[in-house]
Amino acid sequence: MGKKVKKEAEPFSRDVFDPLPIESKTAATAVLMLSSPEEEVLAKACEAIHKFAEKGDENKTSLMCLGAIEPLSRLISHEDKTVRRNAVMALGVMASNNEVKKCLKTLDVIPAVISKLSPEENIVVHEFATLCLTSLSVDFSYKIQIFDHKGLEPLIQLLSSPDPDDIQNRAAVQRLNGLPPLLDLLRSEFPVIQQLALCTIENITTDSETRVAFRNVQGFDRILELLATKEFSELHEGALRVICNCLEDSEAMQLIQTMGGLEQILQFVGTSTLPEAQANAAKAIARMAQSSENRKILHERNVEKALTDLLMQENESVRTAACQAVAAVSKNLSSRDTFRCLDAIGPIVQLLNSEGSELRAAAAEALSSLTNSNNLNAYAIYDAGGDELLVQQLRDSCTGAAVYAASVLTNMASQEELRRSILAHEAMPALVELLHSTDNNTLISAMQAVASLACDAEARLELRNVGGLSPLVQLLKSIHAEIRRNACWAISVCANDEITALELCNAGALEILQEINLSPHRNNKFSELALQKLLDSNLSLKYSLTGHLSASDITTDGFYDPGQIRMGHQVPTLEDISKQVVNQHRATIAVNGKPPDQSITKEPDDRKSDSPTETTASSVMSSKRSSKTPSKMKGKGQKEDEKKKDEDESKPQQEMVVDEAWSLPYDAAFHNLLKEAAESISPLQDEVKMYTALAMLVSEAMGGQVEPEKLHDFLWELHISELKFEACSNIILIGKIKKGTYVHRALLFKVLADRIGLSCSLIRGEYNHAWNEILITGPKKRYGYSQPEIYIIDLMHQPGNLMKSNSPAALAYQTI
Repeated sequence: MGKKVKKEAEPFSRDVFDPLPIESKTAATAVLMLSSPEEEVLAKACEAIHKFAEKGDENKTSLMCLGAIEPLSRLISHEDKTVRRNAVMALGVMASNNEVKKCLKTLDVIPAVISKLSPEENIVVHEFATLCLTSLSVDFSYKIQIFDHKGLEPLIQLLSSPDPDDIQNRAAVQRLNGLPPLLDLLRSEFPVIQQLALCTIENITTDSETRVAFRNVQGFDRILELLATKEFSELHEGALRVICNCLEDSEAMQLIQTMGGLEQILQFVGTSTLPEAQANAAKAIARMAQSSENRKILHERNVEKALTDLLMQENESVRTAACQAVAAVSKNLSSRDTFRCLDAIGPIVQLLNSEGSELRAAAAEALSSLTNSNNLNAYAIYDAGGDELLVQQLRDSCTGAAVYAASVLTNMASQEELRRSILAHEAMPALVELLHSTDNNTLISAMQAVASLACDAEARLELRNVGGLSPLVQLLKSIHAEIRRNACWAISVCANDEITALELCNAGALEILQEINLSPHRNNKFSELALQKLLDSNLSLKYSLTGHLSASDITTDGFYDPGQIRMGHQVPTLEDISKQVVNQHRATIAVNGKPPDQSITKEPDDRKSDSPTETTASSVMSSKRSSKTPSKMKGKGQKEDEKKKDEDESKPQQEMVVDEAWSLPYDAAFHNLLKEAAESISPLQDEVKMYTALAMLVSEAMGGQVEPEKLHDFLWELHISELKFEACSNIILIGKIKKGTYVHRALLFKVLADRIGLSCSLIRGEYNHAWNEILITGPKKRYGYSQPEIYIIDLMHQPGNLMKSNSPAALAYQTI
């Protein structure tokens, strides 16, 4: 084993004091610690006092009574940076207390505080030293001390600080009455001093309180004096920037008008040769034009001529500012026409070709304002070739340029000729690209443009072909209300034809809109309109979801009734239902009175028909059918050795069993009923007789009159089940039904009435009830006809009997 070595004890130092952690729970102890010679103790004591003082005015008074002011006044000049910073923070917070202010008067603290504004100090020290001076400067005697000790100069230097908290510096200049000396410096014989003073005024007038003070000390007089003096041309640009700042306030605009400043600025635009000054003058005009009253005044001063002249300048910043001013001024209706008369639109259109993105965006912004409710200006853009340039700008990398370009196209698209030209330049694909943007303004402008163009069938076809419907539907899910509203509006326009409405439904629009309309927070008039438009283009869905078809909802072949389905649930297509195994659920009633040679094609070319049976794609076929049809057409043209296979594929379907190209079978019985109604009822002249005759025809076709007390013997459910079994399908053609109850008879009455020109609505009730409402005009009175009244027509118990809506008989009919 190795020998153990004894470890020597560390040497013991008798003159070293072990660190003593101190935890104080009273302010008095912290104040006593301000006299410590140790820097760490001083820093912690100042920090604790700062935090305590921030909690309220009573704490500041308490600290003063404990004697904290005098040591803090010394410590703000301590050699240690941390101690100095914490002391300034504590004193800066405490200086807002009135008692503390009185106490500081006896200590001559102003010079020491001002010294803390030197560039060597850090930003925190600057911030709290400025806070201290701001609080003390409320007292006039302190203002004199700050001025006498040259405190204004370091405060002015701090105006360029990047720290946002140094906005207090700007306010401090105003509170210290620093504006009059600055304005006096504008008359200095030294240009450098003039420039610095003007730059300072420009910075401090970004503060609202300072702008008020600037007006009160006649600051505008001095600035306008600069603009009127040619010798001070180097100061003109800065003077105009000051005016731009001040024009944030409406009072400043009124003051400039009374002083003749408006005319001076407009004259300056035309006479100055300095591009920077011209650009700032245009910016000042744009700022003035933010109010409608100012725009009227500017129009009366012929501002349009001055801005048109600026558009001809070579300098890009001048033209950019001029375009922005045109955009602002053109919010005035008369100014829009004036710019056109001055031939300003053509030059602005050409600026869309500029290399600078800011200038392109400004030009598009100007055109957007000029074309707002002004068709003549829209045609002027078209004549200058602007529609093509604007479409190109939709793909601009500058977001603002694309947004304003879409806005101009939206305004132009109100005219059919311009709309067609815009579409010819492939605007729709470019807009669809914008629908994938992550910028909200871009999305809104793009959707508005899509909606304005989609009022044409050709535009909707192109929108479908370039895949624009799916992203449009997805935008319905946006968390931003404005985006959802515009998406709803665009969809309501696109749903004007049935094919587009079907594709929107296939993309999920129907379910999303139902969900939105069920939400009390997201529901709005645009979402209700979009859903209504989708349903109006697909009456089967509408009746299934709402249980109501109005007199203006005209049914066609391919209409079907799958029963009542709650909002928010999907309505299956006929093809989907045809694939289901026969079940015990309610049968789906379908309508198809087209003869086979019209509704079910034998030759490929016939598939191009626009017959109602073919066009009711949303109810007769799913979108899959249209995608599979071309392959079948190609099969008919194959060689002889495949002829048998082709013939089998092209045979019309005889059963309800689904095939690759499923279609709804022909209903010969319904066709015969329709023919009989047209021959026997249409010739009648009296509308009451026509409705009565049709009711009799429907009743006879559906099993005749049934007494209310014998309804339980009218076994219509068994009959419907037999029809389902016979057809091997859950779909039953309406003409096949020989024992029909209220819901079947009301549907048959509606579809026959629609075809022979009789007006009626269809309303679904509960428990297999449904009825038709019709409007009957009473006999002619001495002073004209009586008001038409709503009647319900009996199709079940007393066929042809007319019952006034809400009468006891009508209510009984709806609930038996």
